[in-house]
Amino acid sequence: MDRPGYLERIEEELRVSKVVALLGPRQSGKTTLARAYCRRTALHFDAGLNYFDLEDPGHLARLDEPKLALEPLRGLVVIDEIQLRPGLFPLLRVLADREGVETRFLILGSASRDLIRQGSETLAGRIGFVEVSPFSLREADDARRLWLRGGFPPSYLAGSEEDSHRWRGNYIKTFLERDLPALGLQIPAAMLRRFWMMLAHVHGQTFNASEIGKSLGVADTTVRRYLDILTGTFMVRRLSPWHENVKKRQVKTPKIYFRDSGLLHHLLGVEKEASLVVHPRLGASWEGFAVEQIIRVAGAAEEEVYFWGVHNQGELDLLLIRGGRRHGFEVKYTESPRRTPSQKLAMACLRLDRLDVVVPGPARYPLGEQVFVTGLESLAATGLGAG
Repeated sequence: MDRPGYLERIEEELRVSKVVALLGPRQSGKTTLARAYCRRTALHFDAGLNYFDLEDPGHLARLDEPKLALEPLRGLVVIDEIQLRPGLFPLLRVLADREGVETRFLILGSASRDLIRQGSETLAGRIGFVEVSPFSLREADDARRLWLRGGFPPSYLAGSEEDSHRWRGNYIKTFLERDLPALGLQIPAAMLRRFWMMLAHVHGQTFNASEIGKSLGVADTTVRRYLDILTGTFMVRRLSPWHENVKKRQVKTPKIYFRDSGLLHHLLGVEKEASLVVHPRLGASWEGFAVEQIIRVAGAAEEEVYFWGVHNQGELDLLLIRGGRRHGFEVKYTESPRRTPSQKLAMACLRLDRLDVVVPGPARYPLGEQVFVTGLESLAATGLGAG
């Protein structure tokens, strides 16, 4: 599939930064995007010399003397799986600081900037970041398939539901047994898999580290570390609570969502759509899928998205704060949503500029003053704020 939006963002970032990092989970399409960009860029690019895949032993051998290998190169240089050689970052800073040398570096990583912190610290002011996610509703042509299978290209595009389910199982196994150890994270794969499966059953709920720690037989600090790892590798989204200055007992614990619904469904044992629609976690699955898609449509940064809740009174599934405006989203798996006291509470306490009740399908109509029913597919097609 073409992903022109990402190609444009890479171009924009390379105009202002000598180093641009494409970050995202493994198999999200970063390498395909980089190759597509190399074919269209006006910068000089020699595929034989200027491309390094750090999972390739031959390419790694070329970087045994990294300065000798990289310093003479001009035009666009691509380094894939940069997290495997974090020691390259100080050298990239030196190369980026050269005067009069027209060299740009496009680096690809399967971990967040927090897990490869050295990059963001060493290259501060010299590096731009583009987060590459699996397919979204703006790129996929079948919303139900995307929800069931998730957005990883090999999963979404698989020839059958069985093949998609099998691919996701292999992905999880490889992630636990190979990818995390490659990041220097020495955690027993079986233990982290148990933790991950527990998260699947609390997907869409507030995170209780003590309760999960008791079930696993580990300290809550260890549980938080596990969560940091899954967050830093783009597997889980930790949605922070918003605190408003109101005299109500507000929720102060983050919510946890799987960023890819397909991985969630695999860990829940859901293989087919017929199983999903009768699963007890159906509503939570839809909520997480919708929340993730809304954030992607908005192009929102982590510091712009929250949820809000008041104990025993109501909550708002997603609060987007940007440019002085407050846009609220309530997610419902229903065809006929109604006005609720929870919506009125959120509008009043948070002073929302707009509230969208997001449902499956293409619906779009007003439900009240500044309150709209918006189908997720319609939102993906037309963007936020259309009414």
